[in-house]
Amino acid sequence: MLAAQRREFLLGRLERDRRLVAKDVAAELGVSEDSVRRDLRELAAAGLCQRVYGGALPASPAVADYDTRRAVEVDSKDRVAVAAVALIKPGDTVILDGGTTALAVTRALPAGLEATIVTHSPTVAAALAGHASIEVYVLGGRLFRHSMVACGAAAVEAAQVVNADLFLLGVTGVHPEAGLTTGDADEAAMKRALAHRAADTFVLASAEKVGAASRFSVLPLTAVAGVITDAPSQDETVRRLTAAGVPMIAA
Repeated sequence: MLAAQRREFLLGRLERDRRLVAKDVAAELGVSEDSVRRDLRELAAAGLCQRVYGGALPASPAVADYDTRRAVEVDSKDRVAVAAVALIKPGDTVILDGGTTALAVTRALPAGLEATIVTHSPTVAAALAGHASIEVYVLGGRLFRHSMVACGAAAVEAAQVVNADLFLLGVTGVHPEAGLTTGDADEAAMKRALAHRAADTFVLASAEKVGAASRFSVLPLTAVAGVITDAPSQDETVRRLTAAGVPMIAA
C-alpha cells in the first residue's frame, strides 16, 4: 500500500471509529508502526488529525480562525444556545465564555431576563449591550484574537473575584478519552480559571465538536455538570459519554 493510500485509510478509520491506535493499524496493514506514526505526523501537520499517545483522534474543525467559525454549523450552535439559555434562572450570575457558540447564546436570551453575565469576550459583551435588564461585567487581559477573548495572568486574576451560578464553557473538542480540549494553552488555562469560579459548568458542544480533540486539555469530563449538544443520541461518541456517566443534555 502506497503512503497516500495509507493516509486515506487512516482518515477513513478515524471518521468511522473516532480514534486510532497506531500499533493496531500497523498490524492490520502489515506495515511498521513507525510508518503509521510518520503518516499521522503528516496528517496532523495538515490539520487532519490530533495526535495523542499511541495514535490519533479526529481534529476539531472548531480550531479554524474566528471569522471562519462564524459560518460553521450555525444552526447547530443555535440549537445548543437555546438549550443552554433554558438553564439560566432569573437572578443568576452566569459566566459566558467567548467564541461563536457563546455569541449564539446572547441571541437566544429572552427579552427581559434579569441576570448578571460575566465574560472575558469583548464581542460577547458588545452583543449583550442591547439586553437592558442584564448586568454585564467584562474581564480584561491580553486579547487572544483567534477566539476574541482575554487571556493571560491579568484575566485570570480578574476572574478570582467572581462567584457565579453557571459557567457556559466553550471548547473545540469533546472526547471520551481526551476530555474537553481547546487549541491554545493560555485559553485553556483561562477556561479552567473560570470553571473554578462557578457552582456548575456546562459545556457548549455543537455536533462538530463531539468526538473531536485539540492540543490542550481544559477539564476532565468528570468536572462538568453536563454537556449540551445537538449530536444525535445514537452517535457513537454520545453513547460512550453516556455510558461513562457524563450527563448529556439534548439540544
